Amino acid sequence: MPTSTSENATDEIQSAFNRHIEDLDTAPAWWKDSKAKAFETFASLEMPKRKDEAWRFATIKGLSLDSYAFAALPAISDAAKIVERSSFLEKCAGRFVFGDNETLQADRISPELAAKGVIWAPLREAIAKHSEILKDYFMKQEADLGSAKFAALHHAFLENGALLYVPKGVEIEDPFVVYNWSINAGVALFPHTLIVAEEFSKVKVVEANLSATEENAAYSCGVNHIFAGVGSSVDYTHLQNFNERTLGFQINSNIAGQDSNVKTISVNVGCQRYRSETHGQIKGSGSKVEMLSLAVADYEQEIDQRTLQTHSAPHAVSDLLFKNVLIDNAKTIFSGLIKVDPGAQQTDAYQTNRNLLLSNTAEANSLPGLEIDANDVKCSHGATTAQIEPEEVFYMKARGIPESGAQELIVYGFFEEVLERIDSEPLAENARRIIQEKFRKRLR
Repeated sequence: MPTSTSENATDEIQSAFNRHIEDLDTAPAWWKDSKAKAFETFASLEMPKRKDEAWRFATIKGLSLDSYAFAALPAISDAAKIVERSSFLEKCAGRFVFGDNETLQADRISPELAAKGVIWAPLREAIAKHSEILKDYFMKQEADLGSAKFAALHHAFLENGALLYVPKGVEIEDPFVVYNWSINAGVALFPHTLIVAEEFSKVKVVEANLSATEENAAYSCGVNHIFAGVGSSVDYTHLQNFNERTLGFQINSNIAGQDSNVKTISVNVGCQRYRSETHGQIKGSGSKVEMLSLAVADYEQEIDQRTLQTHSAPHAVSDLLFKNVLIDNAKTIFSGLIKVDPGAQQTDAYQTNRNLLLSNTAEANSLPGLEIDANDVKCSHGATTAQIEPEEVFYMKARGIPESGAQELIVYGFFEEVLERIDSEPLAENARRIIQEKFRKRLR
């Protein structure tokens, strides 16, 4: 296998996969076959190289999978405590709590929603009970921004996740919530959330990726796919707060149908290395896709963000805003492309990346781009990188606010443009708390 892992580690991954397939003795044949093909793809693809354009500016060293366990891990003894900590929102339409790929808690939907045809199921259950939906939608969007190898690994070893299916015309006000916890040392996590919103439906989903401890290193490769039907509305918020010993990947994509509205917001503060890939596919006229993100990186953290806005239909809008704050020797990469196909006339597409440096040794890289094959469009992209103005800090210090507190307040103001677009105030407050805790850790 042409990977950068050692020969023994490659053999271990192969052996782990063989055991994984053997454990699926009751799963449908098509599911096992799809996993076998995915593992073949993983084995055939090379690990990223420094000269790969899709990995430009990224640190390639450290992507080895040698030290992670792809086999079954010990049982989780403190599951009740983990479930208790999974409390970002008091009111929700349904909640799943996963720990090391296991289902720790499954709060089901109401009988009223079930009667309307809503499906909210762990993937382990969905494979048997909702096989036709998975056949139509599972992993149907390609990982085309550089992490195809890791997406194939995700598919091959995926054990659990969340399926949400909302039938035509069903509107649900309360959000569905998914918690993905890393618990044991050396765990390999594969969070997966699949959202299918049929015509004129409305739904909100919150996903949180968290670590139970600050010490246990982990590998996480998550996938989120959204299918928004004609006239539907999907609101998805992702909070990533793994510990800073975690290697993380998140592969997101959405398909927006005619007159649909899709909004995705990501809050990223965790992981030693974190790479997110987000592809917004605007396939229906009159649709609107919003892609927003904020990130705080400190010490030696690296947060790598790759985005693609593909307009295939006319009279549609996409709006991307990514904001990053960098401290110490942290590094961020933003590489985004707006692509407008020939038939996508009267497209409105925007792409903005803003970086705020809190130290002279931080590094922010921005690569916005346009690829336009239509002649009646309005598209813009831009990137800025700046430091905090000394006058701002001086003003606050003169009023008794210490320098660290002044920086923190400026960061909150910088992020508010994204945070205020989170529809749920309790959820926005949890996002602010996660950012605040990151600053508090620096003072310990």
